[in-house]
Amino acid sequence: MRMAVVWLASGFGLGYSPVAPGTAGALLGIVVAALLSPLGLAWQIVLCAILAAVAVPICGAAEEHFGRTDDRRIVADEYLTFPLCLLGLPWVTHLWILPVAFVVNRIMDIVKIPPAHQAQSLAGGMGIVLDDVISSLYALAINHAIFALAMRWFLPVP
Repeated sequence: MRMAVVWLASGFGLGYSPVAPGTAGALLGIVVAALLSPLGLAWQIVLCAILAAVAVPICGAAEEHFGRTDDRRIVADEYLTFPLCLLGLPWVTHLWILPVAFVVNRIMDIVKIPPAHQAQSLAGGMGIVLDDVISSLYALAINHAIFALAMRWFLPVP
């Protein structure tokens, strides 16, 4: 059972990538977002909250297994919180949004604007996941702004 949790935490092995394991793991978040996309916004919000909550014990158990705080191989926080940065965006019909949202999400996760940076210091899985939730919410706001500006500048309504 423990190895199954570690396998989930590592994004089915993506976290073992020698280069940018967080980014590699976040790619799995695109699949998660695609699975949520047919649902209404309210269900997407509820399921995003559930996925983030589920990520806490998974990441906490993996941290104990690896014996290191927020080990690089733990990427469940990236892929289970990534769909947050797409909430309410029509990325399925405007496919350009997906790569933009992905890059913005990764930048926000790396930069960790407060209080995301402070959330990292929380113990166990909560610290691993909460900074990603906050970073994804920052990315969500930025992604909505980018979409609104793009629609205004490049696709003006007559």
